Formats: sequence, structure tokens, C-alpha cells
Amino acid sequence: MKGKTIAEIAIGDTAEFAKTVSEGDIYQYAGISGDFNPIHVNAEYARKTFFKTRIAHGMLSAGFISNVLGNQLPGPGAVYIRQEMNFLAPVRIGDTITARATVIGINAEKNKVTMKTECVNQEGTVVIDGQAVLSPAKS
Repeated sequence: MKGKTIAEIAIGDTAEFAKTVSEGDIYQYAGISGDFNPIHVNAEYARKTFFKTRIAHGMLSAGFISNVLGNQLPGPGAVYIRQEMNFLAPVRIGDTITARATVIGINAEKNKVTMKTECVNQEGTVVIDGQAVLSPAKS
């Protein structure tokens, strides 16, 4: 399995991945990462916060962006160099998050692509926006 090379990528190319976030996803992420912040795993605690309910880890949703970049565009063999992110809205249990990456820059000489990255919930609210730089697989 091989991803796209720099020659196969064009400005405006887009790929996406969608997933509904479950309670199990949050607990599994907490277990893997060690992040047991009570805003994620303790309903009683979370009720007393600004959000009034538990929210998913920001990096759980950010991982959906990694899915798009590593599996679709540029895809297998690409090397993730940099990611900037702004966390704009909470992700709650039951939200369906669509991660999207769009090519906004190509530097063929350095074999690097710049991608606009974002995650959007089922209501169209952008929950994460950012930008990534990757080195696609070589031919």
C-alpha cells in the first residue's frame, strides 16, 4: 500500500474521515494516553464545568486528522512533519466528527505539502482547525 507522491498531488485535493465518538472511545483514549482528566471521565465532575457534560479529549479528535493524512492524503508512507491546531468547540459523546484535509501548498523541490486541516461536528460547527506539513511518499 502506497500513498500519493508529490507529483500525484494537486492544490485543492481533499480527503476526509468521519466517526461518531462513543463513551468507549473516550475511555480507551484515556487508558492509552494516561489522560484521566475528570472533564473526560467523570460525569459528576463534568456537570459542574462550563460544558455541563463530559467532553472528548481534544487529541482524540485530532487523531482523526492523522487518520486522513496517513491513510488517504498523502496516505501511506507520508511523514507527518508539523501540525498546528486550534481547539474551537467541545466534542461530546455521540457527536459525529468529520476530519478533513485539503492541500493548500506544494513544494515539489523539498517534497512537502501543506494541508488545511479541520474537524467539524454533525451540526457543521468547526471543532478544530489548523494546518499540517507532510512529506509524501517518494516514487
